Amino acid sequence: MRSVRARAAIGATLVVALALVAAGLAVLSVLRTNLIDQADLQAEVAAREVAGQLALDTAYADLDLDDEEDHPVQVTDEEGRVVFVSQGLRAISGTGSAGVSPVPSASVGATPSPGDDDDDDDDDGGGSGRPERGEVSSDDPDFSDGTATVDGKQADYRFAAVEATTSAGITLTVHAGAPLAAEQEAVNTVRGAMLTGLPLLLAVVAGVTWLVTRRALRPVEGIRREMAAITASEDLARRVPEPDSRDEIARLARTTNETLTVLEASVERQRRFVADASHELRSPIASLRTQLEVAEAHPELLDLPGAVADTVRLQVLAADLLLLARLDAGEKPGAARIEAGALVREEVSQRTGDRIPVTVEVAEGAAYEVSGSRGQLVRVVGNLLDNAQRHAENRITVQVAADGRGVRVEVRDDGAGVPEDERERIFERFVRLDDARSRDDGGAGLGLAIARDVTARHGGTLTVHRAPEGGAAFRLWLPYAATA
Repeated sequence: MRSVRARAAIGATLVVALALVAAGLAVLSVLRTNLIDQADLQAEVAAREVAGQLALDTAYADLDLDDEEDHPVQVTDEEGRVVFVSQGLRAISGTGSAGVSPVPSASVGATPSPGDDDDDDDDDGGGSGRPERGEVSSDDPDFSDGTATVDGKQADYRFAAVEATTSAGITLTVHAGAPLAAEQEAVNTVRGAMLTGLPLLLAVVAGVTWLVTRRALRPVEGIRREMAAITASEDLARRVPEPDSRDEIARLARTTNETLTVLEASVERQRRFVADASHELRSPIASLRTQLEVAEAHPELLDLPGAVADTVRLQVLAADLLLLARLDAGEKPGAARIEAGALVREEVSQRTGDRIPVTVEVAEGAAYEVSGSRGQLVRVVGNLLDNAQRHAENRITVQVAADGRGVRVEVRDDGAGVPEDERERIFERFVRLDDARSRDDGGAGLGLAIARDVTARHGGTLTVHRAPEGGAAFRLWLPYAATA
């Protein structure tokens, strides 16, 4: 039962079995009903034929009975006494009569007589529901199941009871039977065929379901084996086989390969990140260690400003790496409402030691509210200003303005700008286009990567364009804060 093939085969077999059993019972019921209806019709025809003759005062000995063996007849009077039976009928049940043999006063061959009928006028009234004199009842006959012994052979019959009134006003009830042997034989034959064919059909259904499911799941097994091999080898460059079909399994294989591609890229990015971080940390740590060792041997040669600079650089780099780790872990920004113009003015006002003064352009009286983490957004603006300070010649401008359904913060400089084919690459981690610069001047290459990651988690965008001044224009867009 742990196998999908086994569960599918058992489930399909059970469903088909239930359907076939229900269909078989319905077929048997319909067949039995139709055959019984035919037997009812035969019994009614035979009973009405005899009742018609009795209504015409035909003597019992002169009754014309067709096929007495297949249609036994019994006639009873108003008191339920048997007054006539067909030839060869020895026993009968299911008619409600008191016996089989005719009473002496109405033996075979005798002519029906009125008997003790003290109130002929009442019989002519018709209010009792009985047929009129010399007529057969037009009501539907009463049907019953019973047995009859004819010529020593007992069989099951379907009896129809029809009333007839003679011209003398005597009401007689004619019971005529139709054999149920054909019905029983047909039902038994069909039932036997079903009981014989049902197991064979269920075996075929189970086998076909097993084979079809096995064939359908074969690609899944291939995917499972390949995934197990990838897990064991840790080789994320491998891919699972994709079947040629366009079904769900093919889509599963394609999605699995797409997931492996993303996972491979993520792992590779993490490996590069660790390698680059280790490389970036090695230089300031080695420099700081060298300075400390020199200071230990020759205290007069201690480069204290250099040691402090290396320590500050290590501190900044560690903070950047910690922030990137939190962003990669899916840390969500806060939901504080922040006025973008005030945030930019405050950040610029605190940068008193910058090489080039920064010009801020914000419309007077305008409110540009965004939501998020104030500390992270300050970090974005600070990183963009740091980048502009490195590359600007004489001028840096920060403009805050409305842009569609959000706020645009644009940082422009008059430096060399960013080549068009490098405008996406500069947002990757540890990427620096100015390789000729020293590490101290060029930074670690994490500022723009952090700025874009923080912007994306605030629902915004960060792109770079060519500034009117000729340098780079970094365009930060953030959506307006949602109103309550």
